[in-house]
Parts: sequence; structure tokens; C-alpha cells
Amino acid sequence: MSSEIRYLNTDLDIIGNRDLTPLMTALEGRNFYSLHMEQREDGHWHASFEMNETFPIPDETISQTLDGIESLSGDARTLWSECSLREFNIGYVCGDHPRGFNNGLSNRTLVRLCSVGATLRITLYPPDPIE
Repeated sequence: MSSEIRYLNTDLDIIGNRDLTPLMTALEGRNFYSLHMEQREDGHWHASFEMNETFPIPDETISQTLDGIESLSGDARTLWSECSLREFNIGYVCGDHPRGFNNGLSNRTLVRLCSVGATLRITLYPPDPIE
């Protein structure tokens, strides 16, 4: 069975030392939705977000996400700055075509990503056997 390589979405994963609810609320007011937020046994708060809108390439998704992050203020901005992890996780479904597949991030997006103290991760998922 043949399957196509495709970009899925970009998650924003964060870890903080205190309750991230004010940051979650601020992000949800900026076109994000929370995938989860919890305090783990080690006392750290973990949260993951996605944009409410989907975009065809990671550069657009990350750029829109950065718009929301750059507009944070007050306690939400402080919480963001205090996070020990601020990571953009780009997800792809793997497949056997096209033979060559790529996406890129513009210099502008990379500079913005660095300026908010974020890191980048790429996650590859196997094709769904049902497809």
C-alpha cells in the first residue's frame, strides 16, 4: 500500500516550574488551543498547544504561533520567560512518495524563534496502516 509524506502540524510544548494557567489562558485568547496541561510528580508543569487554524507548511504555522507569543504581556510573558522548555515540534507522517520531500523555515522565522528562546524538534510518524 502506497502512502504520501505530509506535514501534519506543529505543537508548542512548554515546561515550567509553576502553574501555567495564566499562560494557557493568554495563548487560548490568541488562536491556540490546549492539547493538555498537567503538573507532574516532579512538580513541573507541562503543557502542549496547537493553533486553531491549520496551515500547509511549518513556516506559516510557526510564524502565526510566534505572533501570539510575541504579543504576550504581564504574568503570561513572565511565565513564558521562566519556562525551562519552549519547543516547537514539527510533525510529519512518513510515506513512500514523493521520492523527495522537504519543507523549510525562513531566516525571519528562525530569528524570531530564537528571539523568544524556543527550540525546534521534528517528529516523524509512520503511515497509518488503515489509510
